Amino acid sequence: MPTLKSLLFNQFAAEGLSALVEEMQSSYTTKKGRRFNHNNITYEISRPALKGNTIEFEISSKIPEDEIKTPKAMESYFDQMKKTLSKSKNKPKSIERENIVWDFKKETEKKRDYVKLLYSYPLDDLFDNKVVAQRHEQVMSGQADLAMPDSSSAFTMAGRVVLGVVRETIQRLGKDSLTELMEVNKKVKASLKG
Repeated sequence: MPTLKSLLFNQFAAEGLSALVEEMQSSYTTKKGRRFNHNNITYEISRPALKGNTIEFEISSKIPEDEIKTPKAMESYFDQMKKTLSKSKNKPKSIERENIVWDFKKETEKKRDYVKLLYSYPLDDLFDNKVVAQRHEQVMSGQADLAMPDSSSAFTMAGRVVLGVVRETIQRLGKDSLTELMEVNKKVKASLKG
C-alpha cells in the first residue's frame, strides 16, 4: 500500500512532468495529448507511475519512418539510439522499440515505431536535504520562494519545500533526458543520411 509520502511525491512529480510537457509544446509543434514534434520526430512524455518506492516515467520518440524507409535502416536507427543512450549520464532503466498500429474505424492503418525509454528514480533521490534546509531557511527568513507549492497536503513549511523540490527535480530530470534523446535522434538521423 502506498504511503502518504509516495502519493504526494507522485502528485508533485506529475505536476513537474506536466509543466515539462507544456514547456515543450510551447517551444515546438504541439501534437495531441502529451506529445510534441521537433525536426519531424514526435516525442511523448508519460505521466509518472508509482512503483514501490520509486517514481517511473517514460519518454518516447517516433522513428522517422518517412525518412528511414527500409526495415533494416529502421533497425539500424534503433540500435544506434540504444547504443548511445545506454552509455548516457542519465541512463534509462530500459530502452525498447515499440510498434504501434493505429486503425481508425478500420479505414486507415498506420504503423509507427518508437524508441521508448523508461526512467526510474527512488523517492529519496528526488530531493536533497541540504537544498531543502537552505530553501526552508530562506522562506522562514521572509524570502519568497515561488517554486514552493501552496499545498494543504503538507502540514509544515519544510514539507511544502520538499514537495516543491521534488516537482523541480523530476522536471529537470525529465528535461535533461528529453534533451539528450533529441540530440541523439539528431546525430543518428544525420549519420544514417551519410
